[in-house]
Amino acid sequence: MNAAGGAGLAVDIVINNYNYARFLPDAIGSACAQTHDRVRTIVVDDGSTDESRQLLRGYEDRVTVVLKENGGQASALNTGMERCEGDVVLFLDADDSLHPEAAGRVAAAFAADDDVAKVQFRMETIDADGHPSGELKPPAHLPMPRGDQRQAELAFPFDLAWLPTSANAFRVDALRRILPIPESAYPVCGADWYLIHLMTLLGTVASLEDVSGYYRVHGANNYEPAAASLNLAHIRQTIGYAGVTAEALLRLADELEMPRPDRILSIADLGNRIVSLRLEPQLHPVRSDRVSGLLLDATRAVRRRSNVSAAMKLSFLAWFAAVALAPRPLVHRLALLFFFPQSRASLNDLLGRLQRGRGRAAVPPS
Repeated sequence: MNAAGGAGLAVDIVINNYNYARFLPDAIGSACAQTHDRVRTIVVDDGSTDESRQLLRGYEDRVTVVLKENGGQASALNTGMERCEGDVVLFLDADDSLHPEAAGRVAAAFAADDDVAKVQFRMETIDADGHPSGELKPPAHLPMPRGDQRQAELAFPFDLAWLPTSANAFRVDALRRILPIPESAYPVCGADWYLIHLMTLLGTVASLEDVSGYYRVHGANNYEPAAASLNLAHIRQTIGYAGVTAEALLRLADELEMPRPDRILSIADLGNRIVSLRLEPQLHPVRSDRVSGLLLDATRAVRRRSNVSAAMKLSFLAWFAAVALAPRPLVHRLALLFFFPQSRASLNDLLGRLQRGRGRAAVPPS
């Protein structure tokens, strides 16, 4: 894609930071190094207690610095948006960084089609020191959604290969329709769930294959597991985000007078819930859940998946049946296969071939 096509669009990069002084220079440096002519960088420090604020004094001649009390990611992004003046906004977590052509690429994608509300791009995973891991987000075998995804978003939103905060840019005019992000629903992190999913109902999606960002896994991420190990607290957190985001999606669909199902059913969400219920039932956050009910809902969710083959649907059902019936040690192993693509490397090519329809996800996102 020719980045020159978006030369007329102004891009605001909003960096949200909380106690990431170690990584903040990389994030700011990558924003300031963009090749696109019309880029403005806003850094929102969300009440950091480390050296972040002292460090930011050295950047005040190059970026807009906003200091606020700690309120969580949603609060920081809302504050950053209040300062935005551009046509496009790209939210960047302070522990991530951008390719120099990221702003130009997303601007070109928005300029090419007035209906595009959201642009996402592939990211390369790096470690704490910035060394590449060799892994991509989403994994290479997963095609990314593109075009009009409204129907899929309301049917199985959490099964689509959407990307985390730093891999997304939004058309500002459309974004303002769903702001502010509800801070009580996403008190610490998870605000990208709200943005990524709800923006899909406000226009089409462009997905760029070129790696345009770097996702850092450093062991202290607010949300990303540092290794392929099962973290049930993380799974419960994800269940919570899915619940509040599903409610917000259905409300927005009603406001837009869009046809929608009575309930949102996603294989990924149901997978989280059945694993949580089987392994730590006393802490499971959805008190009404029963294994039999989750199996029934999984069958319904599989029927909705118009974007996967019959063989893939059967593999989903087989996995749910196995988790429902297996002893707990085996449930743990099955969960690792479900949640971590790197733990099933030998199967990923096969899973990719079982998908039908380029640009849609056929397996749960990692």
